[in-house]
Amino acid sequence: MPTTATAARSSSQRRRKTTSSRRDDEAPVIPILARKVREVEAKAQRGKLGPTNRVKFQVIAFLVREERARVKADTEITDAARAELLKRLDGVATILAKTAARDTSLIQLLEVDAATSPVARRMRRDWLLESGAELPADELIITDNTPKIAPVVPAALAEKQVVPASIEARQMANPFLAPDLTPRATGDAPRRRLDGWELMGPLYKAFETGAGGSAASMELPPVPEFDRLSPRGLEVMPHQSRFLEAVRTGHRSFLLADEPGLGKTAESVLAASVADAYPLLVVVPNVVKMNWAREVQRWTPQRRATVISGGGADIDAFADVFIVNYEILDRHLSWLSSIGLKGVVVDEAHFIKNLTSQRSQNVLALASRVRQQTRDPLMLALTGTPLINDVEDFDAIWRFLGWTNGEKPGPELMEKLDATGLTPADKAFYPEAREAVISMGIVRRKKKDVAADLPDKLVADLPVELDDEFGRSIRQAERELGARLAAKYRRIIEARGDRGLAPGEIDDDIVRLVAHGELEEAKAAGSGSENVFTMVRRIGQAKAHLAADYAVQLQRSVGKVVFFAKHIDVMDAAEAHFKASGLKVVSVRGEQTSTARQAAIDAFNGDPDVSIAVCSLTAAGVGLNMQAASNVVLAELSWTAAEQTQAIDRVHRIGQGEPVTAWRIIAAHTIDTKIAELIDSKEGLAQRALDGQSIEPGSSDSVQLSALMHLLRQALGAA
Repeated sequence: MPTTATAARSSSQRRRKTTSSRRDDEAPVIPILARKVREVEAKAQRGKLGPTNRVKFQVIAFLVREERARVKADTEITDAARAELLKRLDGVATILAKTAARDTSLIQLLEVDAATSPVARRMRRDWLLESGAELPADELIITDNTPKIAPVVPAALAEKQVVPASIEARQMANPFLAPDLTPRATGDAPRRRLDGWELMGPLYKAFETGAGGSAASMELPPVPEFDRLSPRGLEVMPHQSRFLEAVRTGHRSFLLADEPGLGKTAESVLAASVADAYPLLVVVPNVVKMNWAREVQRWTPQRRATVISGGGADIDAFADVFIVNYEILDRHLSWLSSIGLKGVVVDEAHFIKNLTSQRSQNVLALASRVRQQTRDPLMLALTGTPLINDVEDFDAIWRFLGWTNGEKPGPELMEKLDATGLTPADKAFYPEAREAVISMGIVRRKKKDVAADLPDKLVADLPVELDDEFGRSIRQAERELGARLAAKYRRIIEARGDRGLAPGEIDDDIVRLVAHGELEEAKAAGSGSENVFTMVRRIGQAKAHLAADYAVQLQRSVGKVVFFAKHIDVMDAAEAHFKASGLKVVSVRGEQTSTARQAAIDAFNGDPDVSIAVCSLTAAGVGLNMQAASNVVLAELSWTAAEQTQAIDRVHRIGQGEPVTAWRIIAAHTIDTKIAELIDSKEGLAQRALDGQSIEPGSSDSVQLSALMHLLRQALGAA
């Protein structure tokens, strides 16, 4: 039988539930707003406020204003109830304000007329229907605005445009593009059952949770009986043949997300030939321009490729394939958008994931123009690491391919989703939605599945002790940074009160807030102050000699070694040590010309006297083939699992005949150890979203933010 105290407590809980339920009956949309605003706040704290959550922010602000006006005007509720409802709405508004203070670009979304896009109006309608509201017919049916065609060349870039003389000659030789006589769809698209739903959030969720549990790869045709594509002396692998058969049967847009090292470049070159997608534009990192030109010549010797450099004075205007790096694309948008491109390849497509960058906007604007000019152009997004930190990294790639416009799915994907007969309210919708997106053209193969003869890959950690004065100063700097973060944390706790925290309990929300603030300050300050970035750089400097010495010993026992570092001074120190040890070295760096870089790679792969390649983790981590080595030394850690994977897979790729070992040099008893652990944990997102593995969702925080939170917790625990 319950005690008097227990009975009183139960009675009090029942009264609170009854009161809460009564308040929710008077304003049933408020609990929905409270839940949604917490979702947006959590994303903002992680720096992951993508397009879907920005729309949520708009709609919450709009409904708070709308609901406040309704509550004030409602004469049927008591003054006490009205005051309570307004207080709850103020709580939601306070979280909105704090979130906008963290990301000032949100402030403009608080304008009264901000939530007027079709996506925002659909979201508002869905939330109101969820609350039980009855809406008039004109609010139930929401139509899309007529899309505005944005210019390929924005006004800010107009003065930068160049038109090489040879391009003018090409245009004068054939002033008319071949007409596209393919019948176009006429009339309005039929209304579909899902037209009224906000679908981008559910699509991201379907991949984030790994709904369905299968690998994210579309069904491909079987391997053809004969290889009719390879030039004399070359042969495509079975997994490449199946991809090319899909192109032959008419599929034209692909996210080719095979693991690095499975021959995506060759597949793309041959796909353009199969689809007759010429002229073809290939947008690549600067480091691989020359390699792409070689691959075009190697796999399709009947086609001509030209590399665009600077103002394009030396290009072959009558070439079939134009190869340009991201950094100079902005100067060539005008003429590239007018020569009738039949296909676009974006190599290392994760480079365009930041939609606010000019680089991404240039690529997306050009892709949109190509789709307007050409019926079913060949559109290929190539990346072995499409997801870096968050599933919304898909956003820009899907836009490039024309599968979505950022606000909603395109017509073809919408038709596939509608054919499921399900809505986001159905649990079964998510695996079906994931499969629908995959069938649009996601191709993801793993080395162990399609290249059984490729040797294994091992990542081995090699802890080193920084026991000199430099190492001691680094550990002292870590303690000072942790103490500074802890002091900020305590000031916030004291200002707001402990709010029921148990002795020794740490408020994770405040930890994240403090760490996020420190990270933003560090980004703004650069190298002028002691922060997480300068600290990691100092660790790299302290490890440089130790890592280089290990690479020398490794080279003497296994032969050629690829040595990766992030900072120039670490590369310089290592290179000096190698030369002092009598080893012949080549260097692959960001400031090199394409010709010099390719010469260094060729020397490493072909000259038996070249022992070590010293490579920039950022400049040489993509697109290069360095199979002459089977051992990699990572002298400095990356901030992403994807960057580390890309670097190792310069060696672990088709053509490699020996097991590959990557040696990570880790400074023991420093933040380096935690960063290595965080990098490994980040691989779970791709394994869940792309490979269908059953892995518990981890934090979507960046490695930098997680590392700072670790330092702060450590400092608070030590105190």
